[in-house]
Amino acid sequence: MAVASAVRLLVDRLSDSPAELQFEPSAAWWQEARAAIPELPEEALDTLHFAVRAHRMGEDVYLEGGAEGSLELVCGRCLNRYRHALQEDFRWVLEPAGQRVPADPEGAQSLARDGVWLGDDLESGWFRGPEIDLGPCFREVIALALPVQPVCREECQGLCPRCGVDRNQERCECVPVSAHSPFAVLGAMKGDPGRGRG
Repeated sequence: MAVASAVRLLVDRLSDSPAELQFEPSAAWWQEARAAIPELPEEALDTLHFAVRAHRMGEDVYLEGGAEGSLELVCGRCLNRYRHALQEDFRWVLEPAGQRVPADPEGAQSLARDGVWLGDDLESGWFRGPEIDLGPCFREVIALALPVQPVCREECQGLCPRCGVDRNQERCECVPVSAHSPFAVLGAMKGDPGRGRG
């Protein structure tokens, strides 16, 4: 089983028998990933591992595997840092691009620069040339694995919107803030039987 810090795949070395590969992205790769995905922390808490099984299906390249590691994220409720386990599977079928060029300019640049382009479904795409740079594909994997709303734990009570105290650590005497509702006026009218009568 090959282990590499680079994330490049040589197409000519693939056969119809799956080859198992493991990639451990370098610190430089992580900094590039942070530039593309601002939500990523300064560094990964553990080394990220990308396990890949790659083989040819005729002219197509079939890749499947997963990413594992952990990141330090900031909870969206209490603003504390916490360890977020990262685990995401992927499966891609790449076909030779030939003379085709993706319609979007960014996709065309990716195909020319990295030798690979993933379609909108992120499960199929094109490759061009003898070498595929999997780095951008792995960035997509990480982006998909990031939570939309990072939460340290489901029962996190967050910060008090009035005094800012961490309600996981201590209690405050603030009155809960009720959300403004467009129906609040109707509620007030209902509470006053004489209101609205002329």
